[in-house]
Amino acid sequence: MANRAATLTSSQARAGTSSESLARLRSGIGFYVIASLLTLFFMGPFVWTLISSLKLPSEITTYPPVLIPESLRFENYARAWTKVPFFTFYMNSLIVTILAVLGQVISATLVAYGFSRFRFPYRDTIFMLVIATLIVPWEVTIVPSFILYKWLGWLDTLKPLIVPSWLGGSPFYIFLLRQFFMGIPREFDEAAEMDGANSFRVLWQILVPLCIPAITTVAIFSFLQHWNEFIQPLIFLNSPENFTVSIGLRFFQTVPADPGEPKEHLLMAAAVIASIPCILLFFAAQRFFVRGIVMSGIKG
Repeated sequence: MANRAATLTSSQARAGTSSESLARLRSGIGFYVIASLLTLFFMGPFVWTLISSLKLPSEITTYPPVLIPESLRFENYARAWTKVPFFTFYMNSLIVTILAVLGQVISATLVAYGFSRFRFPYRDTIFMLVIATLIVPWEVTIVPSFILYKWLGWLDTLKPLIVPSWLGGSPFYIFLLRQFFMGIPREFDEAAEMDGANSFRVLWQILVPLCIPAITTVAIFSFLQHWNEFIQPLIFLNSPENFTVSIGLRFFQTVPADPGEPKEHLLMAAAVIASIPCILLFFAAQRFFVRGIVMSGIKG
């Protein structure tokens, strides 16, 4: 009887384990199916843009729409690149983005370090005021900014798109880095100070190497923000030789099309060209991005 009871118990345990494994398998399959459907849904516009950029002009206006073009016309990209001074737009965007990202990373790191490591009167109150600026809509500041840049003689230059990034970064980036700094034990600072390191050396040689995921996350957000910025270049820039990529796409729409030929396929190719740096950045830095977001949410 005892052996029979033990056999039944073992069988029930195996059955329970099998049912749990089957339930996990079904749950996993359901998750991947839903994730795949959502991926197709959100990737749809980009995939349609990519396909349309390789179509013939006649296939753009065909109804019902042509899903697969008869021949892949990669020369559309060359024509879109030369239709307007796209190289100039690209260089302007690279200059603005690189300098602005560098400024935001450095300035936000310094400000976050001050809020997380130094004690001074009204520190928490000042920090809350900095974070409160996140709720201020950009429409409130755009007119005073325009007047200030006009007084400084910066209109129709790239300075309004670069210089503000060196003056504290962004409240969100400051908050993100401060939370990460606060998750690092102060014993690291104290050990370095006992060895004679000053505050800046503690920051750049001790804390910054430990905060690479968070700093990379800030750099990614800042890159996407400045590369895709549309409103500020539209307001502050007037000359085509100073246009960035986002304004260049709008300028592309105003260029007259060739007689009897639509230019929507070229506009699609130009949009894909404009998105290439963002796509490359995603694949190159997604590991650091995910790690920075997760660790910033856990610590602090």
